[in-house]
Amino acid sequence: MFRLLIGAIILCASPAFSDVWTFETPSENIQCSVGEELEFSDIRCTIIEKNGPPALPRPSSCHADWGHDFVMSNTGIVQMLCAPLSRNRDGYDRAEYGVTGKFGGFLCNSSKKGLECKNEDGHGFFLSRAVQRVF
Repeated sequence: MFRLLIGAIILCASPAFSDVWTFETPSENIQCSVGEELEFSDIRCTIIEKNGPPALPRPSSCHADWGHDFVMSNTGIVQMLCAPLSRNRDGYDRAEYGVTGKFGGFLCNSSKKGLECKNEDGHGFFLSRAVQRVF
């Protein structure tokens, strides 16, 4: 119950000047961090274990892990990062299934189907073990 309360507070908190929040899905397979400043915010989510093809084709210049890290700002398109995968599963507050949070220009919904986050422009991503997509 405490983790649910903390997760809800983190997802719905109002920023001071510059804040960073972290949360994960109950499976601990998707972890996100949100940075928020006065006029700008960004979110980075990592899916640790995934199946299927990546949401976007791997760039020829990418020689690290691909398809695990998704980044977007409060406006603009989603980017995927070519970066070594971190399998750290500690230190994140839990966003229980059924929790929707609006913060820093983002709306994220954690469900049993996966995690979906959208920005102010309507761009976003959906992440689950079986499917990863950007829109």
